[in-house]
Amino acid sequence: MYDDNRVCIMGMGYVGLTLAVAMAENGFEVHGIEINPEILDTIQDGKAHFYEANLDYMIRRNLEKGRLKFSETIPEGDSFDVYVVTVGTPLDDNKKPRMDMIQRVSQQIADHMSDGALIILRSTVRLGASLNVAKPKFDASGKKFDLAFCPERTMEGRALAELPVLPQIVGGMNRQSQDRAGTIFQRITPTILKVSSIQTAELIKLLDNSYRDLFFAFGNEVALLCEAIGVNATEVIKTANLGYERTNIAWPGFVGGPCLEKDPHILVESVADTGFLPKMIHTARHLNEDLVQHVFDRTMRMIDKKDNLSIGIMGMAFKGRPDTDDLRGSPSLWMIDHIRKTMPSATIKAQDYVCKDEALAKLGVKPVDDREAFAGSDIVLILNNHPRYETLDVETRATTMNNPGVIYDAWNVVYPNIDLPEGVKLCALGA
Repeated sequence: MYDDNRVCIMGMGYVGLTLAVAMAENGFEVHGIEINPEILDTIQDGKAHFYEANLDYMIRRNLEKGRLKFSETIPEGDSFDVYVVTVGTPLDDNKKPRMDMIQRVSQQIADHMSDGALIILRSTVRLGASLNVAKPKFDASGKKFDLAFCPERTMEGRALAELPVLPQIVGGMNRQSQDRAGTIFQRITPTILKVSSIQTAELIKLLDNSYRDLFFAFGNEVALLCEAIGVNATEVIKTANLGYERTNIAWPGFVGGPCLEKDPHILVESVADTGFLPKMIHTARHLNEDLVQHVFDRTMRMIDKKDNLSIGIMGMAFKGRPDTDDLRGSPSLWMIDHIRKTMPSATIKAQDYVCKDEALAKLGVKPVDDREAFAGSDIVLILNNHPRYETLDVETRATTMNNPGVIYDAWNVVYPNIDLPEGVKLCALGA
């Protein structure tokens, strides 16, 4: 019924680039727009600017086949059937969602699109933004268009594997918009879930990440409760979950990243004018944010020395499973800020199994390997859950630390009954 094959994707971040590759793999002619010159040079050279298994190979393959192209702006005079918006929607300093990028890109599309184009918003937006922020730009163009909101729901590190299997939610401003968008995504994934309105699709996206944030917050609250009463959270959670399907407590640990750190804030702000406060979502987000301060304070209570400390931070990416080098919204960055504000004399070393040393050096810390993270350190903080930390020889590495010293395991990945040198303490969240 619809013959939409030429697609322009606005924004080659994590969401946009993985979608561009997935669409090219399924026969679409895809043109990606990226305004950052460094990122543009990288992807035009057939390489991703972030880690995702097999992504570099798939970019190169589709560039060579001519199904994938990149540029800084929408090519003048070129006509696309579909425009997909995947630009970022960060929070401002007051943790309010910024929609200026949506506005700017919507205007660019309005200026270039032909009559009858389909615009798909895939960026996370505040409720109502598709119709109240983006649509007026397209209306003002005087051109006919269709508009849909089709949220991205993949897990970072697994996007290429999940895009072909995850159900795609589709909300349209009318039946034709919904049907066109559904037909496009039907070529990528077999399951299309059409919902009654664009706002319904917007809400589902925000609820997806708010639910995960709330789920993790419960596990973290269990850990804090166990600390308060002197019970081991690891034992409690493992035993409570084992063989009892009605209980599934999340493993405690830091919660960050480019989605979970902002989407609950966007949802809360979206309904502020109604007078309704989603209390559980609001509280969960603040509990997860406050966990960095809790770990910092607890660590500092365990060590007498306060000046000229050497601190090794292990696990800089916002998560360790699946592998990612994404530093956006990483609790490790929040920890570095805490250290710098309270202990300006401290030396900070940073280690990560996926992040490149150049990216860590830009943060003003010293990139090190997992041995150097311990050597000569007063404090070692393990702040993400990369599986290699579970097999790390902490006993041997701890002998190279300063004495007294503290190892804080924010993810309970280190075996608790290891033999450590006298004067070196191991502490874990919830223990």
